[in-house]
Amino acid sequence: MVDDGREKGRSKFKLRSLKVGKLKSFLLVIGCLVLHACIQSPSCFDEEIFCAGLVTDTLGINDYGINQDAWVGLQISQANGITNQIAYIESVDTRDYQKNIDYFAQKGFDVIITSGIGLLDETLHSSDLYPDSVFVGLNQPFEESRANLIAITFPEDQMGFVAGALAARISKTGMIAGVCETSGIDSMWRYCEGFRAGALFVNQEIKVLVLYRDSGDREKLFIDETWGYENAISLIKRGADVVFAAGGVTGQGALRAASESNLYAIGTERNQAQALGENGKGVVTSVYGASSFEIQEVMRFVKEGLIQPVRIGQIQFVPLSPKFPQELTIGLDFLITSLWNKEIYTNVSSEKP
Repeated sequence: MVDDGREKGRSKFKLRSLKVGKLKSFLLVIGCLVLHACIQSPSCFDEEIFCAGLVTDTLGINDYGINQDAWVGLQISQANGITNQIAYIESVDTRDYQKNIDYFAQKGFDVIITSGIGLLDETLHSSDLYPDSVFVGLNQPFEESRANLIAITFPEDQMGFVAGALAARISKTGMIAGVCETSGIDSMWRYCEGFRAGALFVNQEIKVLVLYRDSGDREKLFIDETWGYENAISLIKRGADVVFAAGGVTGQGALRAASESNLYAIGTERNQAQALGENGKGVVTSVYGASSFEIQEVMRFVKEGLIQPVRIGQIQFVPLSPKFPQELTIGLDFLITSLWNKEIYTNVSSEKP
């Protein structure tokens, strides 16, 4: 799905040719650089070889979310004959981001995918340093454009909306809760206001309690599990029987509180039930970006020489347990499709008023 804003690019973005020796598939550690590569002869500098590399954020490849999904997308792309060679580097420390990107660029990779907003600055900088590669920033809303730069973002308001609609359907008390990181971050605002809107879309009478970590310690941004846990407990004591949460570890604290209280919880950002393990036993589903699908689409278009500077990606949800009626799953699928087709709107502003 490509809109009219896409630009023509080159089918191969290399302006130089270089012979390199045969490299075997390897797992390489250089300082804090962890590399998994499927690099074999011939070289990525070869005009006929289409190479794509993924640089993860510090959550690593097995994050149950954007990193893992992006790698799956590359694997499917390779299996379908779109990409010839794929590889990933797990970033152990944020200070490794730039050198991990440099590695792929200097090896002649056609496409370099960076995962997570934490790599935004390095991705933009690298698109200037290495004009022969195409850079794809997952969850990176660039304010500047480049001819070799693609931004893939996912609509947080829609993800929250779907979560709110489900929460309203499965609540028994008629009261549900949303716990999010600071509303000063627009994406967090969109998550929780989308949650409120989705719940009210299903049931105008439902009571939606929403808390943001607006007065918390800035040093604990996205990692304040205690705040998330304690505030979710306070909302549960007020009668909320379904908890939605967003905001990294802060949000996970709220999901843990719901699970320990034997209540339903709904996550986002990744498959929170898997990520939390026993602490996420109450998580009935998670709604997050369909990175695998988007990566497959982008690989196909870039190979054809088409650059779409901005992509608003599709969203997905983890399948519900069989203990829930099948009509709930059908309803969520219909809702996501309707949001994508603009038949339903969340009416949530992109920024906090």
